[in-house]
Amino acid sequence: MIHVEGLTKYYGEHAAIRDLSFNIEKGEVIGFLGLNGAGKSTTLKVLGGAQPHEIRKRIGFLPDVPPLYDEMTVGGYLDFVARLRGVPAASARSHVIEAEKKTSLEAMDEQPISSLSHGYRQRVGVAQALVHKPKLLILDEPTGGLDPVQIVEMRNLIRQLKGEHTVLVSSHILSEISQVCDRLLVIQGGEIVAQGTEDELAKKLGGGGAVELDVRGSAQAALDALQKVEGVTGGQLLRLEGELASLRVDASPELRPALVKALVAANIDVLRVDKAHGRLENIFMKLTGGKAS
Repeated sequence: MIHVEGLTKYYGEHAAIRDLSFNIEKGEVIGFLGLNGAGKSTTLKVLGGAQPHEIRKRIGFLPDVPPLYDEMTVGGYLDFVARLRGVPAASARSHVIEAEKKTSLEAMDEQPISSLSHGYRQRVGVAQALVHKPKLLILDEPTGGLDPVQIVEMRNLIRQLKGEHTVLVSSHILSEISQVCDRLLVIQGGEIVAQGTEDELAKKLGGGGAVELDVRGSAQAALDALQKVEGVTGGQLLRLEGELASLRVDASPELRPALVKALVAANIDVLRVDKAHGRLENIFMKLTGGKAS
């Protein structure tokens, strides 16, 4: 478990973060949300720079600007980082190969970092955070500058790291946070204003969430079947194209298996079921006062 209590950081007389307290369970993936200037990066830098050296060996940190040396090759740089963080020389190369494989950098091993695109430089940043196999992995904007394919790859990587590592990830792409994180920490004005699962935060703010479904068959029959599921408080037709319909029901995403069973029992084909888009955005806006970053 990671236990943080009363964490405070001043820059001169300005408190960038004040009295932060939270727990992260072993193997969890935690999303860290906040507007620009809210204190996210300061918090991550404080945690990532923890002392003494034995503690730092257990932490992998990707700051918002990856700490790269342009004159080094990818493999040479990762080998250097691995040794710097206490990996024995005899094991360093195997650590590098594993980190490169996880971040899809195998083909770039001998490439100078100066020759890499922004997306590949970001991958090297993630690899350096992984190379010593830390217990806690802190990722500040890991998808920054990545193209859509690379974003999906990064999402899958974070999912694969779950359990093997405890992961604290900060991102402005709320849909990515929603898809990969177990719980959320929301910071505003240097203070934690909310923490919990997405469902828990939605309920605290007066809404239990929503689910979107694509079905084939009678839209009205589908809505009638869904309304009978305990926990569903409303529903609406979003789009209708022939026999294909997109529906939205007011219900916790945890009810998705029950919703699918109800539709199958009503002889309705289910083509897609997912959390309603924008739910996390609405939670975030409410918690941060509706201000734009």
